[in-house]
Amino acid sequence: MPYVTVGKENGANIDIYYKDWGSGQPIVFSHGWPLSADDWDTQMLFFLGKGFRVIAHDRRGHGRSTQTDGGHDMDHYADDLAALTAHLDLKNAVHVGHSTGGGEVVHYIARHGESRVAKAAIISAVPPLMVKTEKNPGGLPKKVFDDLQAQLAANRAKFYYDLSSGPFYGFNRPGVKMIEPVVWNWWRQSMMGGAKAAYDGIVAFSQTDFTEDLKKISVPVLVMHSEDDQIVPYQASGPLSAKLLKNGTLKTYKDLPHGMITTHADVINADLLAFSKS
Repeated sequence: MPYVTVGKENGANIDIYYKDWGSGQPIVFSHGWPLSADDWDTQMLFFLGKGFRVIAHDRRGHGRSTQTDGGHDMDHYADDLAALTAHLDLKNAVHVGHSTGGGEVVHYIARHGESRVAKAAIISAVPPLMVKTEKNPGGLPKKVFDDLQAQLAANRAKFYYDLSSGPFYGFNRPGVKMIEPVVWNWWRQSMMGGAKAAYDGIVAFSQTDFTEDLKKISVPVLVMHSEDDQIVPYQASGPLSAKLLKNGTLKTYKDLPHGMITTHADVINADLLAFSKS
């Protein structure tokens, strides 16, 4: 399987797993917490069929990548993504990030520059800042994220099932039928990753402030967010990110869930394709 080595920990290599299919303009997908590159299967097959080169990686500690003890923060996530793009010598790439992956994309572009980047899309993404602070009164209280860590530490398998069978895909909404294979695929991906990566990742996605990162980015960015997102609340995320970006466009959905890249892939793929070709 293809890997890129991004460093060492305790004398052993830190290897990032990736998929790289096709040729043409590259589209690079960054997955959400605590999943893997597999969460993009539908998008990768779709864009491969449209003549794009499609790439997705497992974030450090997630999926098939090395289960590191440390480095579960946005600086390392962004640097690992930069190492992958350099390893593959990607140019004119479209970067697409979902949820935590949206933060990874924003931080990567701001930290490493735009020389390899054509445009980006962030979907149901965590920027500008999830946690509530004096400067971010619309954020969620820190206790919400402390509780997530406590549930993960107590029983990771049950916590993942409850999250995916409920608010992540909107299966807790009246009249929405749960799709069991979708739930178990989310659970499978999450359990493949390391508990430490997932535990620390909650801090990374909730407490990283991307405000200055967003201001630095000048390439076109499509911000896709649903008003019914139960994981990353709409008002404190999508609209604020779009305003902070120099060249941002907000695409709002009404009743779609946080995991809309899976449940409504046809809608998301069509909008991503239109943006990528524009």
